[in-house]
Amino acid sequence: MIESSVSNCPVPAEQQPLNEYEELKSSWLFRDCTLPWRRYLTTIAWIVGLSWIIAAPVAAASFPPQKQIAHFILCSLAGASLGVLLVLLRLYLGWNYIRDRLSSPVIFYEESGWYDGQTWTKPEQLLARDRLIVTYQIQPIIKRLQISFAGLAGLLVAGTIVWHLV
Repeated sequence: MIESSVSNCPVPAEQQPLNEYEELKSSWLFRDCTLPWRRYLTTIAWIVGLSWIIAAPVAAASFPPQKQIAHFILCSLAGASLGVLLVLLRLYLGWNYIRDRLSSPVIFYEESGWYDGQTWTKPEQLLARDRLIVTYQIQPIIKRLQISFAGLAGLLVAGTIVWHLV
């Protein structure tokens, strides 16, 4: 029954929410959110490291590591957290967009360009399937990203406290 509903779907294949979800899930940065926690945190650590390579020279200009090592470390890590924040924000916005497209009973799509937008109402079977995907596949990813944001905020607060103690 679902296949016949999909075959009657006027939405182009690349704009169908399930196909958008599958494409996002397989893209190199977004798929890391689906990995086990340890591998996910390893990816975040790599992002911190790459961001730190950029932030450390900037921090060294303000706080010479030979004289103010604690301030240099805290400042460079705070700068590196900006890169992590941007990546987490991009991940969150991408997954949130797909969640909204899958949850919505009405799909907006473009037939050939931005000027000819249309809408299509999903049949109940497709809507139920898509909402199950949201509940069991996407919501855990969004929760993981929210935990990551909270952890990053906690580290920034801890860094601020240490900064004032040093």
